[in-house]
Amino acid sequence: MGLERDYEVVPLIDLAADAHVHTGFSVGRDSVGAIVTAAERVGIEQLTFGDIVTPRANWLPVYQKSIQRAQQRTDIDLRIAVEVEIARADGWLDFPTDLGGLDVLSVGASRLPLPSGPAEPRRVNDLLRSGALSRADLVELAVAATTRAVERASRYAPAQLARPLNALWQLGVEEAELDDDVFAPLVDACRCTGAAVEVSESWRTPSPRLAGLFAAAGVPLLAASDARDVAQLGHWRYVARVLSGLAITATQPAAAA
Repeated sequence: MGLERDYEVVPLIDLAADAHVHTGFSVGRDSVGAIVTAAERVGIEQLTFGDIVTPRANWLPVYQKSIQRAQQRTDIDLRIAVEVEIARADGWLDFPTDLGGLDVLSVGASRLPLPSGPAEPRRVNDLLRSGALSRADLVELAVAATTRAVERASRYAPAQLARPLNALWQLGVEEAELDDDVFAPLVDACRCTGAAVEVSESWRTPSPRLAGLFAAAGVPLLAASDARDVAQLGHWRYVARVLSGLAITATQPAAAA
């Protein structure tokens, strides 16, 4: 008798899970309850709240309690997270004073992390014009700081990398100019620490190419709306395009030796 077995096909990116949404506690517009209601309406099964915090944020306990109350009123798997900024070139993070009660720690960099702290684009451009920094320096700083930040965050909670290297792209660095080896330390750090990478609908990052490098190394990829409004939930256009490209790559036969 032949052995028959049903295998569940696990998608490379689960579109029924949203790994990063914002509420009115930080940069979002809506309450936890309104977001959960909207997520139920569009069929989301897992939802991670990832509001942006700094050491000065005093609302974190209320935020956590709001999500905990919502957990009792929905079948959606609600996860409590915060997004922290990479503050320095050594990977230091702008942690809140209390990291207790978090399911996830999301790491992002909206500004280039310099040894003296995160730099706004205008300051970086001044440093470039003066010759104090080169474009190669920008890439090295961003990759090294993000790599160290992922390693640091993973000591405290399961980590997610938000908008990988977006500070570089905002400064006009073209990813196509960079070899795959440039990204290897960051990819390896995510793989070794078990950190996942968010594929952001709002920020359209990482690129399909960079997402492919993470996926090829076995790094989990997560659909993240980065929604600041409930109307943004469940609309996967960019993420679906990245997923489609990954699926095509996965089904292609290996090149002949």
